[in-house]
Amino acid sequence: MGKKLKWIALAGLVALMILCIVLSWGAPGAGQSLPFVHRNAGSSKASPGQQASVNLEPWQTAEALAALPASPQETEYARQAQHLADHEVDQAFGAALREATLQKPSLRPEAAALEKKVAGLQAIVTDDAVRVRELTAHDPDDNLDIAKAQSALDTDQLTEARKDLARAGGDQRDRIQEELATHEAAMHNYDAGVGQKPVTNYAGGAPATASADINAWFQQRTKHKLLKNAALQSRKYAAAVESQHEKLEHGAGASEGEDRGNDKGNDKASKLAGLRSGATRSQLLGIYDDQIQTLKELADTYDKWAEQVLVDHHTTGRLILWALALILFILIGLIFGTELITVFANRSAMDRRNSETLVTMLRMTINTVGAVLILLVIFGRPSQLPTILGLATAGLTVALQDFIVAFIGWFVLMGRNGIRVGDWVEINGVSGEIVNISLFRTSMLEMGKAHNKGRPTGRRTAFSNSFAIRGQYFNYSTSSQWMWDEIRVSIPAGRDASATIEQVREQVLKETGNDAREAGQEWKLVSRHFAAEPAVDIRPGSSGIDMVVRYVTRAGDRFEVRNRLYHQILGLLHKAADEPEATRS
Repeated sequence: MGKKLKWIALAGLVALMILCIVLSWGAPGAGQSLPFVHRNAGSSKASPGQQASVNLEPWQTAEALAALPASPQETEYARQAQHLADHEVDQAFGAALREATLQKPSLRPEAAALEKKVAGLQAIVTDDAVRVRELTAHDPDDNLDIAKAQSALDTDQLTEARKDLARAGGDQRDRIQEELATHEAAMHNYDAGVGQKPVTNYAGGAPATASADINAWFQQRTKHKLLKNAALQSRKYAAAVESQHEKLEHGAGASEGEDRGNDKGNDKASKLAGLRSGATRSQLLGIYDDQIQTLKELADTYDKWAEQVLVDHHTTGRLILWALALILFILIGLIFGTELITVFANRSAMDRRNSETLVTMLRMTINTVGAVLILLVIFGRPSQLPTILGLATAGLTVALQDFIVAFIGWFVLMGRNGIRVGDWVEINGVSGEIVNISLFRTSMLEMGKAHNKGRPTGRRTAFSNSFAIRGQYFNYSTSSQWMWDEIRVSIPAGRDASATIEQVREQVLKETGNDAREAGQEWKLVSRHFAAEPAVDIRPGSSGIDMVVRYVTRAGDRFEVRNRLYHQILGLLHKAADEPEATRS
């Protein structure tokens, strides 16, 4: 069942990968971008003007959308939209000023009084200007300074009266002029800020990682909706200006008919006022036409920008599908890789334990490589690669410090005062013969304790090579691998112990004399207190006398020397046992 599920999952991954590739090929490519239209700086741009104040929403919309471009094509569309919106606002202010001149509202009593006050102050300011010119030309004395001060005071009063009149609903031109000055100051600051901004350097192609592609895909989706809404908003403003245009055009036709019917009864001043009113209406109609055309062009620009974003949106979707297909391909490779490792292990003639260890290590390696590749596809190469490598190295040093110390310990063990295969050593209280020294571990064939030295226990012990640095070890083998060995002999009661002991000692000396002399010569190079002659230790036993003979031999020959000594000593003992019987007979 497990194998069936594994193959079903594999088939599903293959199907998803093929589907992603097919869908990515079916998505529109970046080469299908729309034709790019370059417009002149003189192209018109705008927003509709309303009766007493100007609607700045088209410019505010264009200014907000200017932060969204993600490619050179989008940047050009954003600049076109800004130029059009700025031009439309300028035309809207011009239309608002002419509407305020053309449409004289009926004033309330308070506004009418303020209008008279403004007219009176205007006449006073005019008189002050005339008096200042006269005094400047004929009597430039102290009276001139007084006249200038009076003129400045009257001018300030006129300005304040105009503001009061605008607040009271009288002449709207002053308020429109203030709004225009504020807008021009804001535009000046905006242009200065744009000039100080660095030019954006667009990288060729789309984002290189799956996470960046997904983020860009959602941003493009939101951007497309905003641009469509901006286009719809511009068309609504254009429709509003068309309504004002029709209303003014019909009103202008009626006014012209009335004026022509009353031409004979009107005086010269009325006729001049009518002509001026007609000229203002004609100018206003021209401004409305320009506004309508500009708003339509602005809507078309937003539509083209939205279509370009939609093309980029499809391209980004294709890149996401490619990234998903690549991830699925990596997962499929992981599955095939683990299966191949299992097949190789089953067919290999290696030991079962070694085979399982190798399979585990290979699977871990393949899975790690696959995880790293998938992370690179999703998030890309780390931007702070040196820092990440430094932190990873520090972490690995802490985590693998035992392996590092063991590797360095191998060099210590391979040095002049190290150990070699065949040496008899003691490591961490365990004595034995070295059988293998690898890069990280030292293997030893364990020997018996003090009462059973030289006899293997059958256990193979492994130590990390870090003991060569952190701990201590004893090497009982010299440069020629000399070692002390011992044999035990029991002398039965009733025997001539002294003669037997002497015979055994002579036999041991005969067998190991050459080794003792060579060892003594080497040890004298280290210290004069070392002695290599055999030593005999006698102690009472349960059935006679126990004799322990210690002698020096080569570590590699100790078993052979011990066997020969036992064979010869047994011969001596049997010979000593047969002599009394021969004597009795």
